[in-house]
Formats: sequence, structure tokens, C-alpha cells
Amino acid sequence: MTGDNMKKIESITLDLLREIGENPDREGLQNTPSRVAKSWEHFIKGYKQTPEEVVGDAIFEELCDEIVIVKEIDFFSLCEHHLLPFKGCIHVGYLPDNKIIGLSKIPRIVDVYARRLQVQERMTQQIADALQRVLNPKGVAVIMEAEHLCMQMRGVEKKASFMVTSAVRGVFEKNQKTREEFLSIVASRRS
Repeated sequence: MTGDNMKKIESITLDLLREIGENPDREGLQNTPSRVAKSWEHFIKGYKQTPEEVVGDAIFEELCDEIVIVKEIDFFSLCEHHLLPFKGCIHVGYLPDNKIIGLSKIPRIVDVYARRLQVQERMTQQIADALQRVLNPKGVAVIMEAEHLCMQMRGVEKKASFMVTSAVRGVFEKNQKTREEFLSIVASRRS
């Protein structure tokens, strides 16, 4: 964000505090507009990134014909409907086609999409499509589990609820055995 954007967010936050009946001059709120602007800069940094940029040259030739899975990638995002957080974990698997990706790059791809205003359904698809595009594996599978504060702290107020979404590409879509192997590994716990 530019300095002008930051100042606008500070001004909007100051107006919001006044509109809800708060005194923005009281000690605890004096720096809140600035802190909120800095927070938003972090929350939406994914708009300035692409999967290709965060992956860079971290794709390597490797003869590997088994599923590669990164489990329990934690994330935070903001629901585009209420601007409230949702958080959870993502499990990502792919079946290489003579290329593998640097381990840290999968969580970085997750963050590209998590750091935008989102809906879980779209975010799951975007992660699968991005990994398929940058790595071109035989297939990709993504499962996302998330708690949504827009449903837990307002509306129906169901505190223990969470949402699960999935996206499969390539062999994970076409081959039930491959998909079941992915699901079995994701379901297993570390010992």
C-alpha cells in the first residue's frame, strides 16, 4: 500500500471509532488508526504477490513417482462478506512428474491466497490451480479445514463449527486409488 492508502485507512478507522461512540483520543485508542492501517497492509499483501514470484526457481528435477504431501499448513484469512477472520489448516499433496518444489514454497502459495479477501471455496481452488500451473505435476489435491468467525461470533453463533473444502486435479480427480491414498495420509496422525 502507498502512504496515501495508509493515511486513508487511518482516517476511515478514526471515523469508525467515532461512529460507534468511542473516543479516539482516549489513551488506549490514540494509536489504533495507525495500527489498523499497518494490520491491513499485512492482511492483504497477497494481492501484490503471485505464486510464480514466491516459487521463483525452487523447482527441481527429481525422479519421484510417489505422492508428496505437506500437512497442517496453518493460515489466517479474511471473509470477504463480513471482513472477519477465518483460520485453519490446509493439506496439500501432489504427484510429481519428474519435478519437485521446494518445501517452503507450498505454504508460501497458501499465503498468497490467504492474504486476500476470500471465501474458503475459492481459496481451495486457487491453491490447487496455482500448484498445478507452476509445477505441472501429474495431479494436485488440497483439503482445507477452517473456523469462520463470521459464523461463530455473529449470525448463528455456532462456536464448534468448521468448514471443509477440497480440490483435486489430474490423477487425484481421475484415479480413486490415488485420491484415497492422499486422504488416508492426511487422516493419519503423527506419532
